[in-house]
Amino acid sequence: MTTEQNVLFTIFGGTGDLAKRKLYPSLYRLYKKGFLKEHFAVIGTARREWTNDYYREIIKETISDLVISEETATEFASHFYYQSHNVNDAEHYVNLKKLAEELDDSYQINGNRLFYLAMSPNFFGTITQQLNQQGLVSTNGFNRLIIEKPFGHDYESASILNEQLREVFDENQIFRIDHYLGKEMVQNISTVRFANNMIESMWNNRYIDNIQITLSESLGVEERGGYYDKSGALRDMVQNHILQIVSLLAMEPPAKLTDIDIRNEKIKALRAVRLFNPEEVKENFVRAQYDVGTNNDSLLNKYQNELNVAEDSQTETFVAGKVLIDTFRWKGVPFYIRTGKRMAEKGTQINVVFKNVPLNLFSEDVEEELPPNVLTIFIQPTEGFSLQLNTKKAGIGLETETFDLKHIHSAETVANSPEAYEKLLFDCLNGDATNFTHWDEVASSWKFVDVIRNEWDQNKTDLTSYPSGSMGPTESDDLLAKDGFSWYWNPEIPK
Repeated sequence: MTTEQNVLFTIFGGTGDLAKRKLYPSLYRLYKKGFLKEHFAVIGTARREWTNDYYREIIKETISDLVISEETATEFASHFYYQSHNVNDAEHYVNLKKLAEELDDSYQINGNRLFYLAMSPNFFGTITQQLNQQGLVSTNGFNRLIIEKPFGHDYESASILNEQLREVFDENQIFRIDHYLGKEMVQNISTVRFANNMIESMWNNRYIDNIQITLSESLGVEERGGYYDKSGALRDMVQNHILQIVSLLAMEPPAKLTDIDIRNEKIKALRAVRLFNPEEVKENFVRAQYDVGTNNDSLLNKYQNELNVAEDSQTETFVAGKVLIDTFRWKGVPFYIRTGKRMAEKGTQINVVFKNVPLNLFSEDVEEELPPNVLTIFIQPTEGFSLQLNTKKAGIGLETETFDLKHIHSAETVANSPEAYEKLLFDCLNGDATNFTHWDEVASSWKFVDVIRNEWDQNKTDLTSYPSGSMGPTESDDLLAKDGFSWYWNPEIPK
């Protein structure tokens, strides 16, 4: 049965790209499904001088591909209100409070407030303090705060930011979004592990050789050069998305599938990630920057020539590394990670490489190894699973071949599945923090990343390059080769 939520959204950064591309369409989908009906309202705030009417036209434009009818779109947009707002001006929060109270009465919202900070983290502390000081935090309903990454740029800044937020909101009221945790196949990791005895019984160092996680982007930095040049792949992708996936793969089974139990196990897994010393960073991590290359006979620019990027930039656009987890389950199993821009193919996948059979009975040379069994979880853009098995080739003799047991979600299923932000907004409305990051997860991730970042900042000579349109530098392949492994997914080499 669909349960309607009574809530007032206040979106700081209501005119921004995130709000228009993700938040408004997601709210509309929740509205169509009946999770939002009569008793909700949205206040959009930003510096621009917009009217309610103009704001509502923008809302209707953002959902134009989803609407059933003009009447439905108009009714949905009628719940939206706009207020020009300077986040540093206390008087503006007084006006915001007045509007919030009026809407609370008009829509019978019962004091339920959801604040979404869809803007620079530089303003998070100021906004939350003003929300408290000017009385915008409700006393008779729930208060929840959603914030976007980046949550700080290192452990120290993240800790300071967290202290500012915690002066106003409790940890259970803070929802730190990592949109990867809203993706269908990321949420499927726990189900595959804990709902299949065949998988969970082999999910350990007795049977698994290594695990590989690849987040590959085919585009360059595009118009984000100014932001990206201050961030880089390590902070932009490893600290959040990749380490969140690692925690889901490495965590122990929770006692129950509650947000508290699941997050506790993820925290334990991240705390068990080994922190490297400077020499170990050099041995186990590779960084690189994309150089010129070609794609369909088009010449691709190198990173240092991109818009708003310094000509002598030492910012990495590619990271590959080995993560070690010091638990009984994972001792000795490397988790190889890599992410980069301007790579051969866009995609995110996990490859779980199982240990081989001890003896090859199907070859005269018993030392010749069969291909390993590999469980692949396709996260995006393809969604699904495959399991690579060794089978007998049809015909005379015992020659073997590999065969994939594969299930890929249909285009219709993918199209009709809730988008990541829709799922996460729904979870927040229901107070379910399972797919949001706890401060202890953020802290552990930053401590791991800071060691690597500090070593790179002190030794700038180990930045290498890779051709645009490749899967990264040769040093990335060498990282696995010295352990006797290779990247399973390599679009450049047909399998």
